[in-house]
Amino acid sequence: MKAGIPAVRDILPGDIADLALLHANSFPFEPWDRASLERLIALPAMRARVIENAGRAKLGFLLALVAGGEAEIVTLCVAPDARRRGVARVLLADLESLARAARSSRLVLEVAADNRPALLFYESCGFAPIGRRAGYYRRGAASPADAVMLAREL
Repeated sequence: MKAGIPAVRDILPGDIADLALLHANSFPFEPWDRASLERLIALPAMRARVIENAGRAKLGFLLALVAGGEAEIVTLCVAPDARRRGVARVLLADLESLARAARSSRLVLEVAADNRPALLFYESCGFAPIGRRAGYYRRGAASPADAVMLAREL
């Protein structure tokens, strides 16, 4: 765990409302509501992890499907005021541990091609592009954005 960042823990039912708000603030064009998050977290292969500060404010969370020898990051979301403080790296390291314990051999995810900070973050963590999905992310009236598929071997 990085100094100053609390430990990662499983997401609990009482966390869902805060996480839906955090997701909506981070992904305004494609926010997930409480019901969507509850359905995702209930999936048997889902690993749902959160970091909160001492005041119980949610700093970030990660959802990942761990199955079939692979761990797919469904979302990694960090509160705007907690960004660039190591929260995402701690969540990613936690997922690596869970994935290795489940005998996964790689991590995969998709990132919007226009999300340069996320692409740079994942590149710095050893991820490399493996494909692209044209027009995957819808952006309201704006043009859709491609998804860059990334992977990293464990």
